[in-house]
Amino acid sequence: MLEKIRSRWKLLVERELVAYAKEQGISTKEVESASLVVQSPPKSELGDIAFPFFSYAKSFRIAPPVLVQHIRIRMEKRDDLPNGMLLAAGPYLNVKIDMAALAEATAAAVENHKERYGHNDSLAHKRIMVEFSCPNTNKPLHLGHLRNDAIGQSVAAILKANGADVRKVNLINNRGVHICKSMLAYQKFSQGETPQSSGLKGDHLVGTYYVRFAQWEKEDPSALDQAQAMLKAWEQGDEHIIELWNKMNTWTIEGIEETYKKTGITFDQYYYESDTYKLGKDKVLAGLDKGVFYRQEDGSIWIDLAEIALDKKVLLRKDGTSLYLTQDIGTAIARHEDWPFDSLIYVVANEQSYHFKVLFYVLQKLGYEWASDLHHLSYGMVNLPEGKMKSREGTVVDADDLIDELSEMALAEIKAKEREEEVGDAQKTSSAIALGALHYYLLQVNPLKDMIFNPADSLSFTGNTGPYLQYMGARICSMLRKYREAGAIVDHINFDGSLLVLEEERALVKLIARFGETVEKAAAELDPSVIASYLYELSRLFSKYYHDHPVLKAPEPSLIKARLTLSAMVLQVLRNAFSLIGIPFLETM
Repeated sequence: MLEKIRSRWKLLVERELVAYAKEQGISTKEVESASLVVQSPPKSELGDIAFPFFSYAKSFRIAPPVLVQHIRIRMEKRDDLPNGMLLAAGPYLNVKIDMAALAEATAAAVENHKERYGHNDSLAHKRIMVEFSCPNTNKPLHLGHLRNDAIGQSVAAILKANGADVRKVNLINNRGVHICKSMLAYQKFSQGETPQSSGLKGDHLVGTYYVRFAQWEKEDPSALDQAQAMLKAWEQGDEHIIELWNKMNTWTIEGIEETYKKTGITFDQYYYESDTYKLGKDKVLAGLDKGVFYRQEDGSIWIDLAEIALDKKVLLRKDGTSLYLTQDIGTAIARHEDWPFDSLIYVVANEQSYHFKVLFYVLQKLGYEWASDLHHLSYGMVNLPEGKMKSREGTVVDADDLIDELSEMALAEIKAKEREEEVGDAQKTSSAIALGALHYYLLQVNPLKDMIFNPADSLSFTGNTGPYLQYMGARICSMLRKYREAGAIVDHINFDGSLLVLEEERALVKLIARFGETVEKAAAELDPSVIASYLYELSRLFSKYYHDHPVLKAPEPSLIKARLTLSAMVLQVLRNAFSLIGIPFLETM
């Protein structure tokens, strides 16, 4: 909404500059070629929108402040100006928005759209596929997976809020020598234990044997050769190996599904590497026939990547077997055939940047036009304060253990504050707080950056954390309940916006009106931290406002109503923004 006001004022100022240039006999091309910048004044008393005139002054051959005065006087004679006041501030033409009109219009928009307030149609009619998670079936999810899942789920929600038709997909990596390592260790050391007999989730049980293999490999130099032999037997359809593979894969996938349910992660479609790993071979051979690829003397097939300033890359080994890249070529093509997308986004750690540059280039060389709109949403590593995690050494932060630990810490906080009765189901509330803490902490950092996850910091109820944001929502809910319990009705439309004259009130109205463009920016940048930063700014500003100025005890009923309406607007935006970054909303805390 605020963006529309800025755009309207910008258009009118540009028109007036061109009209004045014509009167002065100045080339309108020169004026039109200069882009009018839109800024925010450094101080609120200077207005809400600022247009610097530096780039225009040279064309008009007058000082910027003089040009500002000329344009201000001309514009004030127009009868099509939006509500607001023009101010001359040196070389800037500023606009002070009619905040009463903006507050009332924003309140009406929030009330009319409710949970869809902030949504837009910038990506309407676009079909976007988002691939994320993609776990291996030799171990449970860990903290790194949680960052991947949080980014993928959030980006999908943000794209959908911008009008896109979104399809979330997950490629389960359920074959390969790394899977056989867990299988071989289980075969040798398990004595037939199961999730039921061990009391472990299936993915946890399988993961112990992946770690056990790493230990055994140090003792037996033939361990890796045995795992590779098991993979070959699997590829040849050995009945006993396939039976073991099916059993252990089922355990792991069922365990991972439990974790997804706990963290609120969902998918529209699953792909399995065991089904897709051969898909790309025919496409590579077809590319060879077209001269896109070339064959080495040993029979292997390669592509020269000099065109994109990279080296050469093998696509099929000399024995005709596929690589990960070959598989991904076929999988991407199959996905487009399944669901013809306009864009496909791969949420994968930055360690795979080279892989995706090559993949996208190969698909383009094969003639797939849609390959020009493939994106690698690269994200940095997430580590612990004590250092990097390593799966095979068993030093990772297990996802289930971390979520349970955060839930226990949140429950302890609820009990310490003697809030069990107020929150109702304390266990459910503590789980929601844990999830809010986890997702916000993982998403507040730009995905490109490495980060350190500190569980205790993430759960703080003060500062830039998920629980702080959840508490802000619960506080507003409590205030509205008290008002309703007194027999009053909050009318979000019929209130007097001119009563919101405080600096914090103006800032809150502008911030709420800016939510839509924030959602659009987050989609354009594929960056959930844009939403996280906005949420913290909104919550921090409202907290100060609520602390410094009475709402329910404001001196006049009309002012109570106006301030409650403003609070209700903040509440709806909190709800809407929470849903975009996976934070559960709590009415009581």
